Amino acid sequence: MRENKLHEDQKYIDGLANNNTTVIKEIYVKFSSRVIQYINQNNGDAYDAQDVIQETIIAIYNQAKQQKLHLTCPFETYFFYLCKRKWLNRLKENVDDVKIMDENELNTDNTAKVLSVETSVYEQNHALYNEVFQHLDDACKEILRATFSTKPKAEVAKSLKINYADAVNQKVLCIGELTQLVQNAPKFNLQFY
Repeated sequence: MRENKLHEDQKYIDGLANNNTTVIKEIYVKFSSRVIQYINQNNGDAYDAQDVIQETIIAIYNQAKQQKLHLTCPFETYFFYLCKRKWLNRLKENVDDVKIMDENELNTDNTAKVLSVETSVYEQNHALYNEVFQHLDDACKEILRATFSTKPKAEVAKSLKINYADAVNQKVLCIGELTQLVQNAPKFNLQFY
């Protein structure tokens, strides 16, 4: 776990996690122009930038909701690096031999880079999990959804109309199957930019 002190801009992360529309609007107003300018300079347009900004806000929201996201650098730098990574990954997928603005022209805040990588990896892992989860049979999906809820385990077993021991055994088997599906997925071993 990071030893760094929380940055005062944690308010943006908390605002996103709480779906605070005022904070979301403030993020668009304060931080989108730099992203739009960067994407415009690197083979994109305003529509591409808006897509990237929206995807980034959703990624931050998802990570903040699923696991506490601790911001230890300015939000602007973190947000920009996340948007930049998304745009560069999109360019790599869709465009051959493209000129991109020199990396040295950008602010080199290592904390923001590390946080943006963590969020990108989280987003990639979350998408992979959702993708392979769909391949489980309905019984496994049901038991995993129920056991991942915050209800007590005995209550989960009762709601599934099975005894507690069977619920535990089925959960273990389903988690094993899910783990195998994730490990066998082609995206599992890809290196992230």
